[in-house]
Amino acid sequence: MIADDRRKKDPEVFQTVSEELKKLYKTELLPLEEYYRFHEFHSPALEDADFDNKPMVLLVGQYSTGKTTFIRYLLEQDFPGMRIGPEPTTDSFIAVIQGDVEGIIPGNALVVDPKKPFRKLNAFGNAFLNRFVCAQLPNAVLESISVIDTRGILSGEKQGISRGYDFAALLKWFAERMDRIILLFDAHKLDISDEFSEVIKALKNHEDKMRVVLNKAGQMETQQLTRVYGALMWSLGKIVNTPEEDTSWVHCTASLRPDLTR
Repeated sequence: MIADDRRKKDPEVFQTVSEELKKLYKTELLPLEEYYRFHEFHSPALEDADFDNKPMVLLVGQYSTGKTTFIRYLLEQDFPGMRIGPEPTTDSFIAVIQGDVEGIIPGNALVVDPKKPFRKLNAFGNAFLNRFVCAQLPNAVLESISVIDTRGILSGEKQGISRGYDFAALLKWFAERMDRIILLFDAHKLDISDEFSEVIKALKNHEDKMRVVLNKAGQMETQQLTRVYGALMWSLGKIVNTPEEDTSWVHCTASLRPDLTR
């Protein structure tokens, strides 16, 4: 009772919510995780960067669905490492974040930076780290969010090409730490490859974060777009093992901008 009365009279003052969350985690949750060895079978302990980092958005889709163009349109400028074309161009994971100076940080340097929330990614090995970079640049949008541009998911015979790391497991790692996951589909190419199906299944427990963007919809008539939308719902319903009519976890937005056609 005395301690409670003292707390009411002398409340602690925190400048930010993240400061309070960090203290609560270190004093209340972390000892419990260590006692039950939670970090040995589930996930490593959280670090300060996990609390201080800006909200992150993950873009996922097959190649040439407009992921990189989507980011460029959002930022209203090019960013380091950006490549756009009809063929598979983004062959790396690119974390686009706010920075005072425009430049690129390689993955091997990124995972040893305690100020960045990517230190746990070293568990995926050099095969991934060699394909992971951070593009930093001064931008008003990036003052509020960070964006992760993923490699284009393969289709057809290219699905058999080994990446050297578990792609689905990697996206699952990202999904657990993202605040929003955007699945991009090309309205003219709705075929979902086997690899994309595995990725969507790996993201299944994060439906509350997921949104679906149907790109290049501005090139279609209304009736044709309605048929494409129905076909997409049916395809996604099969992947997540839900009835066709039960796609409440899908929030689909049709991109009508002609700029996002690549």
